[in-house]
Amino acid sequence: MKNFWRFIFRKNLPSTSLCQMDFAVLGLGDSSYAKFNFVAKKLHRRLLQLGGSALLPMCLGDDQHELGPDAAIDPWLHDLWKKVLDLHPVPLDLGIIPTGIPLPSKFTLQFLEEAPVTHSEEQHVARMDPQDPPSELHPFLAPMVSNQRVTGPLHFQDVRLIEFDITGSGLSFTAGDVVLIQPKNIAPHVQQFCQLLGLDPDQCFTLQPREPGVPCPVQLPQPCSVRRLVSQYLDITSVPRRSFFELLACLSPHKLEREKLLEFSSAQGQEELCEYCSRPRRTVLEVLCDFPHTAGAIPPDYLLDLVPLIRPRAFSIASSLLAHPSRLQILVAVVQYQTRLKEPRRGLCSSWLASLDPGQGPVRVPLWVRPGSLTFPETPDTPVIMVGPGTGVAPFRATVQERVAQGQTRNFLFFGCRQRDQDFYWEPEWKELEKRGCLTLVTAFSREQEQKVYVQHRLRELGPLVWELLDHQGAYFYLAGRRAGSPALTPLPTLPGCSGHCVSRLKRGPEKPSCWGGHCLLPPYVIPGGGWPVLLHSRTPVHPGSHTQPGPPLPYYHPTPPHSTQL
Repeated sequence: MKNFWRFIFRKNLPSTSLCQMDFAVLGLGDSSYAKFNFVAKKLHRRLLQLGGSALLPMCLGDDQHELGPDAAIDPWLHDLWKKVLDLHPVPLDLGIIPTGIPLPSKFTLQFLEEAPVTHSEEQHVARMDPQDPPSELHPFLAPMVSNQRVTGPLHFQDVRLIEFDITGSGLSFTAGDVVLIQPKNIAPHVQQFCQLLGLDPDQCFTLQPREPGVPCPVQLPQPCSVRRLVSQYLDITSVPRRSFFELLACLSPHKLEREKLLEFSSAQGQEELCEYCSRPRRTVLEVLCDFPHTAGAIPPDYLLDLVPLIRPRAFSIASSLLAHPSRLQILVAVVQYQTRLKEPRRGLCSSWLASLDPGQGPVRVPLWVRPGSLTFPETPDTPVIMVGPGTGVAPFRATVQERVAQGQTRNFLFFGCRQRDQDFYWEPEWKELEKRGCLTLVTAFSREQEQKVYVQHRLRELGPLVWELLDHQGAYFYLAGRRAGSPALTPLPTLPGCSGHCVSRLKRGPEKPSCWGGHCLLPPYVIPGGGWPVLLHSRTPVHPGSHTQPGPPLPYYHPTPPHSTQL
């Protein structure tokens, strides 16, 4: 793709390079970003510049649309196929596959008559080369040491501080790195799924691709039991996509259920599908319960085509090896919310982790570490300003622990939560560091007074101090936290040297540049992607008081994966 992009934008290409080429461009994007479908628009313009002929106007799928990208794609595809078939009719000796006929499955499940000697999860993981660090293919089964609720009993959310023992794992990490955890489905859901499909959980099978050259999922052991496939690999609690209903309709032998599934998978039925599935967050398992005749007729070969694989969840590491050797800690907000469905919606990974109790027996969790993109100054006298409301403080705990262990004491932390006695994470630790002169802590408790107070109010109150640290002392500025649940408008402080028009919004991609101090920042410089940390760092002196004077180079930012808001 990089080679194509470089070639197509070569300046020496003549304007007639593509004069004999017809093309159509389909872009997938999110209109909440400033540069919505930027690549598709740029490519469409370039192909026209080189003489190409557009079969259709460009299609811009928008993930923010209530019906998703399909709202734009459906009519566009209908017109596209009409154009293509007019230009290139189907040969007479080839037929079009009728609607409702499923394509062959990618894999076949060959069930074994006798149960083979299978490896346990521990044995399967242990077969990795001990010299290799843990990875997605070979995660480390870390013993869970503790699983402690750190929010008060009256707090609306269950937040857990979970600690793992990583002795002998070969794992190494620094502040800003993330840990990835592979969750599992709970046993009742696994049993219910197998009953609906008429599967024996203890039966073993081998997986074979139908076509040569197609690799089997490397995470799946061979042979594998049905129980292991469903519990560790198939995401049966995910919200199904339209393609799920399309394939399910093809596999359904029941007339009434098939008609409804076809309606859900049609372009005309997307509003009804949204109302049935997307809005209430109905899961794959719940859909199959609503279509029992269809579920009982699903061939096992189609399981991997029908149900997506469970993806690992990323969490910011909330501890430093310098402070807690051979330990890894994370702060997990347990996701649970109510829709119009009777059963509450629960996050797969957070709920699974919260259910584990190391006090009842050994608990092991598959995990591995990925380097983060947050970098911190190495010079001991460089100040660091960290803004971490709520669970956003997790990566900054690792940062503070690491910097204090290295003798770096110029740490400024802005922490916000609802109530001091309910969700003030690590209060004793912060207070102790304050006493030692290793940390300056500024707090904002939004629900302890009549008017809500957030971290941005504290930043504004301490604007002169923040600007002094940024402008004269070369401080680094970090921001982490959840976009969801934050105020719609979160103004940063108006600092000395700023004209007062500097307002940043916690949304994806502000449309216009904003200014910080005496110079302008081009987007994105706030939380991108709904809750990823950002770094702002002034690398050269700023000229306060005038936006027309030469300012510093644009600050750079470092997005890293979310730390505690993953489902």
